Amino acid sequence: MRYAVALSEHPDTGVALGEVVGQVLDRIGPAPDAAVLFLTGHHVDRCDELGRTVRQTLGARALIGGTAVSVLAHRQEVEETPGVVLWAGHTGPVRSFRPTPDGLLPDDLPEGGSVLVLADPYSYDAVKLAGRVPAGITLVGGLASAAGRPGGNRLFLDDEVQVDGAVALALPSDLTIQPLVSQGCRPVGEPLTVTASEGNLVHELGGRPAMERLRQIAEAAPPPERSLLSRGLHVGLVVDEQREHFGPGDFLIRGVLGADRNSGSIAIGDHAPVGSTMQFQVRDADAATDELRRLAARWRAESALVFTCNGRGSHLFGRPGPDAEALADGLETTVLGGMFCAGELGPIGGRHFLHGFTASALLLGAESAN
Repeated sequence: MRYAVALSEHPDTGVALGEVVGQVLDRIGPAPDAAVLFLTGHHVDRCDELGRTVRQTLGARALIGGTAVSVLAHRQEVEETPGVVLWAGHTGPVRSFRPTPDGLLPDDLPEGGSVLVLADPYSYDAVKLAGRVPAGITLVGGLASAAGRPGGNRLFLDDEVQVDGAVALALPSDLTIQPLVSQGCRPVGEPLTVTASEGNLVHELGGRPAMERLRQIAEAAPPPERSLLSRGLHVGLVVDEQREHFGPGDFLIRGVLGADRNSGSIAIGDHAPVGSTMQFQVRDADAATDELRRLAARWRAESALVFTCNGRGSHLFGRPGPDAEALADGLETTVLGGMFCAGELGPIGGRHFLHGFTASALLLGAESAN
């Protein structure tokens, strides 16, 4: 086995640390190339010693990590109670570093490689980082979520602890790696061309006011879908306009922020230039579970690092566990480790974005299930 994941729910930080390090050593032995540490805010007071102790005891060549409101391991999600998750792997040469404040990665990263990023949401512009990922690099990660104020999160970089910025781990290009991003929505109506817009305001779709198009879709929808449209409306923006047909995975999902009934315009959480394609979307627990299970079933993997939104879990599904279970079932592995995030990073349509309400994962040792 090349990868291992360990979980401890013990409230005492020292005991929890001993449990996860011991489990990893039992499963893959000492001196892994890479280690990633996820822990809930209950352990923040002892963060100054955690990363250094884990790295030295485990003998890991490189380590990154971050604090989160909740963590996940195997088929389990530990929500808002003490939790420490340690992922480790014999990956071959890795490199830990801090992305620059203006969102740049090192220019000597090998093409075809992957980068894992953890960032503080209050001090780092992850949108800028996502927009500057070099061609040939896959970037997956998330924003720390343990604290609701600046300076409250912690990030680990080898033996150091950071309170701001971002940390990253570059993985070798010869690893068989696959990104997976599940945005948890399903489309309603038909894709429409944006015929008038300004900034994040969409004035017209297919030559008619955007609100008029939305009313037409709502009137034609069955009652359950109409209810979702009224409670959780989103839009999907096509990423690759060269495709002839659009389906799940072709859209970047963004929220609808508001509407002006007088003008018929809607405001969305992004820009939709004239000529681009947009489709209304709805999100609910069933749509989120169905999409993640469908995407995970396409692959088999030895392990996965998972970054799921802190608005999922019990908040969306009514109980903890569905994301971890869907990935474990589909990928046919329980070597899963990750955290709940205040924003998730991953590629859609060949471009990288900062997402919300998604489950984003980096699959290691991945191969097609077909």
